[in-house]
Amino acid sequence: MYPRRVRPVPDQPPELFRLAGDPVRWALVRELGRSDRRVRELTAAVQLPQNLVSYHLGKLRAAGVVASRRSSADGRDTYYHLDLDRCRELLAEAGVALHPGLPGHPDRPATAGPAAQRVLFLCTGNSARSQMAEALLEELSGSSVDGDSAGSRPKPLNPSAVRVMAARGIDISGRPSKHLDAFAETRFDYVISLCDRVREVCPDFLGGPRTIHWSIPDPATEPVDPREPDAAYERTARELETRIRFLLDELRTDPISPEVTQQ
Repeated sequence: MYPRRVRPVPDQPPELFRLAGDPVRWALVRELGRSDRRVRELTAAVQLPQNLVSYHLGKLRAAGVVASRRSSADGRDTYYHLDLDRCRELLAEAGVALHPGLPGHPDRPATAGPAAQRVLFLCTGNSARSQMAEALLEELSGSSVDGDSAGSRPKPLNPSAVRVMAARGIDISGRPSKHLDAFAETRFDYVISLCDRVREVCPDFLGGPRTIHWSIPDPATEPVDPREPDAAYERTARELETRIRFLLDELRTDPISPEVTQQ
């Protein structure tokens, strides 16, 4: 008698499949891929009770896919955001696990850059984050996307922001602070708020641009390390660069449509 062949126990599916395979978690990931959100906004978006949304957010946080920050506008609130770099890692791992011939990421279209569009970045002081963002957008897009910035309570440009960007070969010293009212009659394709306070007072802009929120802490409020006085601004620049690279990927593959994504 021949020995009975025992089929091996299959490997566990890749983490991305286990996480995103749940329809609730998939809906949350999709929503956070568009903009940073508070829990009540997520519950409204997926139309499920808060305890269930919080449970699935916990699973996503444990996997490092989603992170959270206390709101700088209201400390009782928390903003959740999607870690796109972590998602890219999981996507690459899932592709290799499924078949070694699959690429780690989808092939990108062979285009020189996104279609000409205009983006406005907002923060309270318009003294660091928003100027850094508009300069990075123009640099990374090869000047094919126009960036502007403004604030609800403008302050002078922060020297640390100038130094951090100069280390990247980008001069922002000539980008003055401006009040958001200066753009009341200007049309934009995207308006991106970078701090929680300015989001609360963001007006409606002409033409109904897409609105996105990135909850990025103000580097001026972080403790200063005398050995690395610009460290907080460097962290801010890195986060902005990551988010803007993904934004440009979206512009390349998903041109602006008449549908407006609300904050």
